[in-house]
This record gives sequence, structure tokens and C-alpha cells, in this order.
Amino acid sequence: MDLILPDFGLLVWTGLVFSLLLFLLAKFAWKPILNAVNAREQKISEALELAEKTKAEMQALKAENDQILKEARAERDQILKEAKEAANGMVEDAKGKAKDEAAKIVESARQTINSEKAAAMAELKNHVASLSLEIAEKVVRQELSSDDKQKALATQLAGEIKMN
Repeated sequence: MDLILPDFGLLVWTGLVFSLLLFLLAKFAWKPILNAVNAREQKISEALELAEKTKAEMQALKAENDQILKEARAERDQILKEAKEAANGMVEDAKGKAKDEAAKIVESARQTINSEKAAAMAELKNHVASLSLEIAEKVVRQELSSDDKQKALATQLAGEIKMN
């Protein structure tokens, strides 16, 4: 029963030691402990605020990066479109130049053909004329082979000359 009902002297000394310990802790230990706990709480609060700000900045940077990527894709698409248009333009120009060059070549060939045709026609006419002269000469020789035929022809030509 001594444990359940302590002695009066023990109670007084226990109360006195407890009061002294409570005074010493209140005077020297609680303020630094509370200051340390408050400082830690403030640091944790600041760290949380910084984390929130960092998170917001990261979201803003991500949105900005997404916008930059979107603009870069649009610019890339525009550049590709312009490049395709330029390539198509170059192809069309080349086709046009090729058609013009082909037309020039065809026209030059036509002119060459016409000039060669005219030269061949002139040569053919000269050849036909020389053949005609040879034939006429042979016919006239046969016709004028006798003296009677020559005199008749001379008389006819003299008559024609007098009439003109």
C-alpha cells in the first residue's frame, strides 16, 4: 500500500522537484525548443510555397514550350509548303523552257526542211530542163537530118521574123 498512498514528505519533495524542473524548462528550454519548432515550421511553409511557385513556373514553362513547339511546327509546315511551291514553280518553269526550246527546234527543223526542199526542187527543175534540152536537141536533129527539112525550117523562121 505504500505505493498507492505515498508518504507526505515524498509528495512535497516530488512536487518541489517537479515545480523546479517545470520552472527551469520554462525559463531555459521551452523558448529555444518552441523557436526551433516555429523556425522549422516556417522553413517547411516556405519550402511548400517555393514548391508551389516552382510547380506553377514549371506549368508556365511547359505551356510556353508547348506554344513554342506549336509555332515551330507551324513554321516548319509553312517552310515545307513554300519549298513545295518553289519546287513546283521550278518544275513548271523548266517545262515551259523545254516546250519553248522544243518549239524552236521544231521550227528550225521546218525551216531546214523547207530550204532543202526548195534546193531539191530547184535542182530537179534544172535537171528536168537539161533533160528537156537534150531531148529537144535529139528531136530537132532527127527532124533536121535532111536538107529539105532544114530549108523548110529556115523559110518558116524567116517568115516569122518578118512578121514580128
